[in-house]
This record gives sequence, structure tokens and C-alpha cells, in this order.
Amino acid sequence: MITKTSLSLESANDQEISIDLFKDEGASLLPLLIFSHGFKGFKDWGGFPYYMQKLAEFNFACVSFNFSHNGVSSINPLEFDRLDLFAENTHSKELEDLQNVISYFYNHSEKYNLDKNRIGLIGHSRGGAAVILQSSGDNRIKALLTLASVSDVNRYTAEQVNRWRQAGYIEIPNTRTNQMMRMNVSFLDDIESNRDKLNILKAVAGLKIPLMIIHGKEDLAVKYTEAEKIFSASDKSITELHLIDNTGHTFGIEHPFKGTTPAFEEVIELSAKFFRKHLP
Repeated sequence: MITKTSLSLESANDQEISIDLFKDEGASLLPLLIFSHGFKGFKDWGGFPYYMQKLAEFNFACVSFNFSHNGVSSINPLEFDRLDLFAENTHSKELEDLQNVISYFYNHSEKYNLDKNRIGLIGHSRGGAAVILQSSGDNRIKALLTLASVSDVNRYTAEQVNRWRQAGYIEIPNTRTNQMMRMNVSFLDDIESNRDKLNILKAVAGLKIPLMIIHGKEDLAVKYTEAEKIFSASDKSITELHLIDNTGHTFGIEHPFKGTTPAFEEVIELSAKFFRKHLP
């Protein structure tokens, strides 16, 4: 029987990283999959818990977590109630959070009956950037899967950047919640100060572990051509590219969760097959 255990860690910036662990409590030495959500996302968004539950049924321990500055607190896990933290988020902070989560479960593998030598990462959208960048220099990671991943952290026009710097912030509308979500100029500073560290395609080119890239052909938020760029930069002998027709950025899944879709079931099937092969 799959159970969910909730816990929290403290980030490098003294903020909370909320975590859910899905696993069969009767099983031991399970391989571990760690899932990173994307921009304006959170671990309990839409079908993400369902995804973790289904992968756990294939004999994996599955971890999903909230980046410490994603704007969602543990008090209101389905609401953006910490827009002050969201405004201060950066790619480097997300990488620190991901490293923190990996290290925690690696160092406490016996406590949770995990096999620390079989760890895989999954990232959706901007979370794809985090898991690619992390995997390129972390020999604890043995397999990597991206869902609708971005191929470049610098996704802003010169005009946007100019206005952003002049104001000291930019506001992004959340059409679902009708909130204006501020991002401070520190986000831009991080990108510009860490160009090499945050170079996704360079990180992909250096990967020595199996990679699966999944993307919807009708993705309007992150075009499927970004998946093709990631694939082009990769070692083709260890990389798979799957473009799914007639589906978009979240593979037909909505928030609140209204049930699965054929495209999302294909994502689950591909994910399970990939990790069962490469984390045997």
C-alpha cells in the first residue's frame, strides 16, 4: 500500500522546503525519484500528486517538494500566500533547494529504506532546468527525465529586461488566481552573474547519464522546439526524445485536479518504463 509522509527541511535562506514522500511502507531499498515543479507551480498542483502516487506503484519511492521561494507556504499549501518570497526567488536558490533535498534523502536513506545508489530526477518546465543543471555535476544522480522543460533560463526580451531594471521588478499575472506576482531584479542579476553555471545546453552536453525528454507538441508556454534543442545538445546514445501530439504544457492536466488524460497516462507509462530500465 502506498502511503504519503510529509516533512520539511530548512533552506539555505532559512525558509521551509515542504516535502511529500510516496512509497510502499512494506518495501525496502527502493530507488528514489525526486520531482521538481516549475514556475508558478507547487508540489500539490493538479496531477502532480497523482503522478507521484502512480510512479510509487511501480516500486519507486517518490519525493515531491516545494521550492522554498515558490510563494506557497505549508499553512496554505494550495495558495500563493507568500508572494514576498516569490519576489525574491532565483534559479540559484532553486538549485540550492534541490541539492538540499537530494542530500537529505541520500544521507538518511536507511531511515526511509531507500537505495541511495539509485536516484533519478524529474523536472517539469522550469523545474526541468533545475534537474538538468543539478545532474550535470552530481554523480549521485543515475537517470534524468524532463517534462516540458525550458532550454534556456534567459527567456526575456531586451525591452522586458530594460523595464524590469528601471522599475526594480516585473509583475507576472497569474490567470488562475488573478494575482500579480512580482519578481525582483535579483532574478535577473542571478542569471547574468551565473551565465555559465545556469547554461542548460552546456549542462546537457556534459551529461553522462540516461536522459528522457518528454514534451507536448501543442505546448504554448514552452514550445516543443526547446525539447529539440535539448536533444540536439545531448549524447544521442543515452537520450530519448518523446513528443506527444495534441497536448500542451501540462499534458491536459488542470488545477484543481479533474482527472487524468490519455496524454498524462502516456507520460506516466514512459516515465515508469524509463526508470525501471535505468534504475533496475
